[in-house]
Amino acid sequence: MAVIHKAKDNSVKAILAEPELFAEFLRDFIPVDILRDVSPTDIEDMTERLISLVSEQKDGDTIKRINLKGGKSLFVIAIVEHESKVNFRASFKMLLYIALILNEYEKEINKDTNISFTKDFKYPPILPIIFYDGENEWTAETNFLYRTEMNEIFEKYIPKFEYELVSLKEYSFTDLADFGDTLSLFMMVDKLKTAEAFDEFKSLTKTHIERIDNMNVPPHLKKLLVNVITLLLRKINVPQAEIETLVKRIDERGISEMLAIENYDVQATRREAKAEAERKLKATIKALIDKGSTIKEIATIMNVTDDEVIALLPELAPA
Repeated sequence: MAVIHKAKDNSVKAILAEPELFAEFLRDFIPVDILRDVSPTDIEDMTERLISLVSEQKDGDTIKRINLKGGKSLFVIAIVEHESKVNFRASFKMLLYIALILNEYEKEINKDTNISFTKDFKYPPILPIIFYDGENEWTAETNFLYRTEMNEIFEKYIPKFEYELVSLKEYSFTDLADFGDTLSLFMMVDKLKTAEAFDEFKSLTKTHIERIDNMNVPPHLKKLLVNVITLLLRKINVPQAEIETLVKRIDERGISEMLAIENYDVQATRREAKAEAERKLKATIKALIDKGSTIKEIATIMNVTDDEVIALLPELAPA
């Protein structure tokens, strides 16, 4: 089972690393009929082999090879974007991955014979997916064609692929519960970012709660789910003793006990994190001032503007 570290990217990556969950991800979110028959044994993880070849890769990027019925292959690129700031370079990054995958595929099949040089050879399809669980709207262009200048004139010469956007904010807790699979549990936990989300989560109907309780979650996925829930609870400052109590209840009484998760003021947690970041910024600037650094030098080192440094100077002056 994949191990969750400290970053949220890693938790989503751990979820998508599980073949059972990735197969459910394709069935739930991607409107392609041929993917409904994909089983966990059809999925080969190519991430470690390929992703290090792209200099800009993130820890949440995943590449899978799907062995479809009839001996054909499909490659899936899944890029996780969870920041509120939209990544407008996503389509270009997908282009890099697509070129990389096709190049590596060609090397592989040409080991014994140069089959890609023959007339009838065809490259495998690649399905690019952005999974976005940020709170803002995803406003980036999904088709690379429209990220290119003068595309009306040069349209026939420009790659026209479009990535599939899976924006978690577009799915309600009821929508997710209706999927009725293990992945839906992970997605519900991932949506718990605001007080409103907690309220919606608590309002699931009795039918949905019974459906959650009747899910047959394999032990290793139940353990992963508990890890993801624990990560969430720590993020919103739930005391460790209460975390341990909830985890025990989930283990003893069933998955629906996750509904007992309480909102420990997510916004307050964010305010505390922002305040801590500002304290660290001020401390670093003061240390640089004490060493004789100029405002411009400090701005360059801290990657802020001169005006931002100047604005903080009165706060840094001795009382």
